[in-house]
Amino acid sequence: MTEYGAAGPPDEYVEAEIHRLLAEDPDVAEQGITVVRRERGLVLYGEVESPHRREEILRRVAERFPDVAITSDIGVIRAQAPTQAEELP
Repeated sequence: MTEYGAAGPPDEYVEAEIHRLLAEDPDVAEQGITVVRRERGLVLYGEVESPHRREEILRRVAERFPDVAITSDIGVIRAQAPTQAEELP
């Protein structure tokens, strides 16, 4: 996990604002990220298709909420073509 920002606990509306930011920003349009409020800040969970995408999401959230401690638990999925045919029974 990576932590961004450095303040106290966020108020209860910040989670919804981050969800809205990620879903409505046309450059992000990400709905697969879950935001969970913890004692010391927020944790972003989910999976994205590249490290660049993860960093862009974290940059935008930290830019919009500079006083909120953000911890990232966003993984990267490698979407590759299958190497062999799937056999169904």
